Amino acid sequence: MVPFAGYSMPVQYSAGVLQSHLHTREQGKASLFDVSHMGQLRITGKDRLQFLENVVVGDLQALDSGEAKLSLITNDKGGIIDDCVISRYDDHMYVVVNAGNQDIDLVHMHKLLDNFNGDAAIERIQNHLEFMHGVFTPLKLQDGKVVDVILTRCGYTGEDGFEISVLSKDSEMFARALLQDPRVLESGLGARDSLRLEAGLCLHGHDITADTTPIEAMLAWTIGKRRREEGGFPGHAIIMDLLKNKTAKKKRVGFVVEGAAAREGAELFDGNDKVVGHVTSGTFSPSLKKAIGMAYVDKSSGKLGTELHVKARNKTQRPSSVRCPFVPANYYKKE
Repeated sequence: MVPFAGYSMPVQYSAGVLQSHLHTREQGKASLFDVSHMGQLRITGKDRLQFLENVVVGDLQALDSGEAKLSLITNDKGGIIDDCVISRYDDHMYVVVNAGNQDIDLVHMHKLLDNFNGDAAIERIQNHLEFMHGVFTPLKLQDGKVVDVILTRCGYTGEDGFEISVLSKDSEMFARALLQDPRVLESGLGARDSLRLEAGLCLHGHDITADTTPIEAMLAWTIGKRRREEGGFPGHAIIMDLLKNKTAKKKRVGFVVEGAAAREGAELFDGNDKVVGHVTSGTFSPSLKKAIGMAYVDKSSGKLGTELHVKARNKTQRPSSVRCPFVPANYYKKE
C-alpha cells in the first residue's frame, strides 16, 4: 500500500504486478481496479453544458444522454491542467478528474464559474461514491440485490474497460460480487501503470502537465471541429496557432529500447550528443517483453524510426521512436 491524495492505494495484490498485467490482456479474463481516490464532480443548472465548454476542449454538445468522452481542462496558455472523463445526463453533467489535481481543478473551475454569465453549479461528490475501473468480459451478477451505479465505457488499459461509480455503502458488496467470478482478478496501481503505458495513454503530472499543450502531447483529436472553430475554452488561440501553423517545438513520442528501461527524467540525445528531449514514462512491457517509454523530443527528432541515445543504468541505449499505442487497442466502438 502507498499513500496517494489522502488514500492508501494498493500497488499490487497477491498475484503480483506481472501476473495482473498479463491477466488483464488475456481474452476472456477480467481485472478490477479500485480507483476510489479519483475526484468526482456533478455539474448542475440549465447552462451546465455551456459552462463546461468554457472549461474543457471537447465538444460536449455532441454527447447524447448517457454518453461520455475524454477531454482536457486547459489554462490560458493552452497547458493541460488535467485530463478528465465527462458524462452527459438529462439533469446534470458528471466529471471524473485525477485525484492529485482535484483541488487545483476546483479552484480553476470556480474561477471560471465566477465569470460565467449563466446558471451552473459545481458539486463534489466522491465522499459519497466509490469509483472502480474494470476490464470485463460479459459478467452477470446473480442472486444479488439491485444497486444504482454510474457506468462509463472508456478504459485506461487499452482494453474494453468500464468505469463504475457506486455508493460507498454498496461498494464492498459490489466488488466482492464481481470477484466471485473466477475470471476476475483484483489489480493494483502497478499493473494499471504498465497497462496504460503499453496503450500509449498519458499520465498527468508526467506525460502531460500544465506546461504541455494538447498539440505537443499529440492529443489534438480531443478537440472537435466545432470547438476548433468556435473556441470558448482557455488557451484556444494559442492551441489553434500551434495546430494550424505547425509551430510546436516539441512532440510526444513512444520509444522501444532493447535493454533496461529508461526512466522518467532521462535525457535523450541525437547522433551528435545534443540533448533533444527527455523521458516522461518508462517501464518493462510484459506484453512485448522489452522496455518501452514515452518522451518529449524536439520536433526535428520526432520522426518515426529516428534513432536516439539514452542512458539507463549507466549504459547507453539506442531507443527508436515508434507510434503509440505499443499494443493493439481493444476499445469498444459504437456501431
